Amino acid sequence: MEQISNEIRVGFADQRINDLLESIGAEQRPFQRHFSQSEDFFIQLEGALAVPHFRIHHDVRLSEPSPEYAAGLTTVTAQVARLAPQLLKDLIYFFDPAEILRPCFYHVYRVDESLYLYLLRVDLMMRATEATVQEKGTNDLTPAFVTRRLFLEPTIIPLEEVVLVNGRVRGFRIRQTISQTWIGEFGRGYFQQGIWMDADLTRFFSRLFLPAGRKTYPYYPYHCKYKTVCQSLIGLSPAERAAAVPQLHRCLGFLLPSMDRIQAEMERSSFSEEMPVFQELKQSVPAEWYEAWRNVRVQSYLNGADMKEFRIDD
Repeated sequence: MEQISNEIRVGFADQRINDLLESIGAEQRPFQRHFSQSEDFFIQLEGALAVPHFRIHHDVRLSEPSPEYAAGLTTVTAQVARLAPQLLKDLIYFFDPAEILRPCFYHVYRVDESLYLYLLRVDLMMRATEATVQEKGTNDLTPAFVTRRLFLEPTIIPLEEVVLVNGRVRGFRIRQTISQTWIGEFGRGYFQQGIWMDADLTRFFSRLFLPAGRKTYPYYPYHCKYKTVCQSLIGLSPAERAAAVPQLHRCLGFLLPSMDRIQAEMERSSFSEEMPVFQELKQSVPAEWYEAWRNVRVQSYLNGADMKEFRIDD
């Protein structure tokens, strides 16, 4: 996947992988949903997932994967389709030369005249505390390892259009609903850093549509990404994905008339539930919109290595 401006460009689509995805049936397998101490989302599989060696060095100018890479990813995809079939059902794979260890799977939804992209990234990087090494890596190859933890980034993104070339999908133009999230810099010289309000906007959007007092950290349902409002999913089956799209659609319709005011207040101060614009909008959120999150609970615990993690219950 190549992102240029507000467009996600679709690269090579491997037919063997997509044929495998099309063959997934209606079976659903159980898995638990968690966040790591570093706030990364993962599912705990019932069985072990074996990830083979992948080459570390890759020419990002190549539009098609090597046969070796395609074969390895096909092996992983087949295992995920067996261990958690609902995760990949109804999705399409495409090759992203910029991030070969985070393969992309997608589905496009329509609500009225609006389009939404469900983009699932599967993280195949080995985490030393989460996996067992089967064969060591080298300077050129990642380790081959086994794990029951599959790290994911599932996101729904509002679109302006699906870009077609000769009838084939070649990109997704993102609907930009936030004009600018950069608000300044601090420090000097090598220590100069930019200041963005993405994190504050994420808290604003999520707290706005969660029931009052509900704490879901580190899970934030609504994210500021790609200069727009996206939805981060914890329901990963086809039915749960489809149900989430209208939620984002209505939230966007609710936010857009006030977006300039939200940005203006956020440029002056960090997020607080006492902000006038937040208080005003919170009072206007229909009570029934909270029902989607009413039973979501995030429980913290210590894992076997005495590291703090979080489990999602609903």
